[in-house]
Amino acid sequence: MPMFQLSEYPHPSRRTAVVAGKGMVAASQPLASQAGMRVLQQGGNAIDAAIAAAACLTVVEPTGNGIGGDAFAIVWYKGQMYGLNASGGAPQLLTPEAVKQRGFADAMPASGWLPVTVPGAPGAWASLAGRFGRLPLAKLLEPAVEYAEGGYPLSPELAVKWERAYEAWQKRNGDGAFSEWFRVFAPNGRAPRAGEEWRSPDHARTLRLIGETNGEAFYRGELAELIDKAAREGGGLLRKEDMAPFQPEWVDPISVSYRGYDIWELPPNGQGIVALMALNMLNRFDLASLDAETRFHTQIEAMKLAFADGKHYVTDPKHMRASVEQLLSPEYAALRGGLIGEEALMPEPGQLPKGGTVYLATADGEGNMVSFIQSNYHGFGSGIVVPGTGISLQNRGHSFSLDPGHANVLEPGKRPYHTIIPGFITKSGEPVGPFGVMGAFMQPQGHLQVIANLLDHHNNPQAALDAPRWQWMEGKTVAVEAGFPAAIAEELKRRGHDIYTLPDHKAFGCGQIIWREPSGVLIGGTEPRTDGCIASW
Repeated sequence: MPMFQLSEYPHPSRRTAVVAGKGMVAASQPLASQAGMRVLQQGGNAIDAAIAAAACLTVVEPTGNGIGGDAFAIVWYKGQMYGLNASGGAPQLLTPEAVKQRGFADAMPASGWLPVTVPGAPGAWASLAGRFGRLPLAKLLEPAVEYAEGGYPLSPELAVKWERAYEAWQKRNGDGAFSEWFRVFAPNGRAPRAGEEWRSPDHARTLRLIGETNGEAFYRGELAELIDKAAREGGGLLRKEDMAPFQPEWVDPISVSYRGYDIWELPPNGQGIVALMALNMLNRFDLASLDAETRFHTQIEAMKLAFADGKHYVTDPKHMRASVEQLLSPEYAALRGGLIGEEALMPEPGQLPKGGTVYLATADGEGNMVSFIQSNYHGFGSGIVVPGTGISLQNRGHSFSLDPGHANVLEPGKRPYHTIIPGFITKSGEPVGPFGVMGAFMQPQGHLQVIANLLDHHNNPQAALDAPRWQWMEGKTVAVEAGFPAAIAEELKRRGHDIYTLPDHKAFGCGQIIWREPSGVLIGGTEPRTDGCIASW
């Protein structure tokens, strides 16, 4: 163990943007960034690098994602853009009645087997590798396997999040439901500490099986059998019959124009449309010319209105009561943006006209780029770890509603409202680059703030991530980060916002940006609020 505290940094520090030409991988963990760079230098492309980094993150940042989570990606490949939705649906046995019979009458629980939905991340890796990759999936998973088997020392921010998770699961483990979580993630009877090594041989074996079978073992083979067995023994409702038909869905990304650039997100069931709706409203304002207080007020109001609509309308696209075209129409943006005045408002969904996550970005020297995000939702997810596999299962079903009149009401096979969203920027049909900010409902808010920093204020990618952030919570309540200008916070209070300072920087999301110049030069920014790192070539 180090002789000093790895979590204490008493002096101001700064990062500079990273510049490279042949390739770049930006991730929240240095080991994952290096894993992506390793496959780039072995002849892989940006898609290979994204898969390698993503799989590695399930090992080196299990506090935010795992093999049992979901994933989404926007890919720029040989001059075209592709979207991938690898989120799974609710098990066939998971109905509102089944949930209520287990003692949850008003809302979905956040932990245990009930909020577990079909995981999509392994399917995303296999689909991306099969369509765009150069190297075999087994080769791409090698760095992750090596870290799982041989171990690695925890980085500072990772150790903080791990300790918080350990304390939370201790309080919930009264009946021993999370005993496998403690066996795998707290092998010494506590959370591992910064600088201390952790390993998971079970995790390594699972990754090998996924790589050798191109994901088949996970959905239709040995691992699916083990997940089914664990669910039956633990009172869960997920079955191998739910796993077997799963396939990621290729989708067309959606966009709005903003300051001469096109900002791209994936369509629902993700909440990327919330960021686009807010940016669409902000198009009517010249933010760069406004004083700082009015600028922040206007951004907050646009985000509140967009979230009110998003939470009201967004769900599995098969069950949407509004179309993407309606929500992103100029007419609707003008209607909603017209509500923004001098004072803070209480957000309500509009009437449409009739008619504890990980994010990474990669780029190669050929112009291919990937915006990739995967998550277990709440930190380690449901707390359920499948015995003998290292697979921690997500709790994405927690976002379902039990209200039969709600668009996001729980139904078997239905995909829930999803918080994780990758972003991408283009200009005049040419790629500019991937960006993303992870952190549950902070994500659209982080996307809006980063885009405004880049395009309204012309901050470089690192400066765009460094800027202090705000987060709308509910009603008129807005949290601001430590370091947010006090004078602006006071002015926002005078405009009717309920402002408070939230000291936890991690609550404001963690992001990565790769910006490609027309010359092909890559400029990267990485998140100062976590252990972010850019590997470049």
